[in-house]
Amino acid sequence: MRLARFHRSALVALAIGLLASAAAFARDTVAEGSFDRTLKVSGAIDLTVSTGSGSISVRTGSASEIHVVGKIRINSGWHTDDRDAQARVRRIESNPPIEQNGSIVRIGEIQDEDLKRNVSISYELVVPPDTKLRSETGSGSQELDGVHGPVEATTGSGSLHIGHIGAELHASTGSGTITLDTIQGSVRATTGSGSIRADGVAGGLVAQTGSGEIELAQTAPGDVDVQTGSGGIELRGVRGRVSARSGSGSIHVDGSPTGDWRLHTSSGGVTLRLPADAGFELDANAGSGNIETSHELLVSGTLGHHELHGKAHGGGPLISVSTSSGTIRVE
Repeated sequence: MRLARFHRSALVALAIGLLASAAAFARDTVAEGSFDRTLKVSGAIDLTVSTGSGSISVRTGSASEIHVVGKIRINSGWHTDDRDAQARVRRIESNPPIEQNGSIVRIGEIQDEDLKRNVSISYELVVPPDTKLRSETGSGSQELDGVHGPVEATTGSGSLHIGHIGAELHASTGSGTITLDTIQGSVRATTGSGSIRADGVAGGLVAQTGSGEIELAQTAPGDVDVQTGSGGIELRGVRGRVSARSGSGSIHVDGSPTGDWRLHTSSGGVTLRLPADAGFELDANAGSGNIETSHELLVSGTLGHHELHGKAHGGGPLISVSTSSGTIRVE
């Protein structure tokens, strides 16, 4: 009997707990709203867009205006009831966080700490092509396309998709992929975890990821410095100095060595594709792997399966290649 009473008491306690959880979930309602504004501008634009939580989308349109659409979302949670949430949405709708001083435009800055509590605002912007852009979100993805730049884009967590930028670019995310297309300037890209893919970069690249692949297709000369904790590296059309390091993953480099190349992976093969008439000095160490080359080399020192030193076409920039485990191929 005592055991039965214990079971009944446990069931009652469980039911009360479930009802309390359901009530808490019911209170966690959402208030939503939006605003739509058009700003008249002229000349080159200096634009800053920021949001604590929410996505940012920027594309180009008319040279004489900026069109801003903001989508507001408030989670009421434990500290905000539905009426308060709706009231704060109405306040933001009537007075959105947009400041303009001639060609300088600031969007997203809310000074009132109570007003921005639990607030998420996503922005969709259409801006003049001649725009310098800084965009930042604490949590959310970004899609930026077509502005002249330069561009600086950061997010604490979320992916970055950026294309057709007319000047240099800095892109950073704490966690998420970075995808770049047609950047007419040098690039600096970092992510704590995620791949970095850059196609059509007319300049140098500095890229780092804690875990993920790095891919680059370069269309104009520039130094390349890339590093991944875990993942492969593929570099195409490079012309300049190259430093590529992977904790675990293969490395493929295709280009013309106009500066020293230093390539290292702790685990994985390394493949180089060079012009047939390229002049370079090779210093290769394959650890527990082999070294293969289709270039004629004037070899110096001792020739072995795991280590090779030599010059092609009288020498040139140093190509230093090493892997602890994997095959090195120079094609």
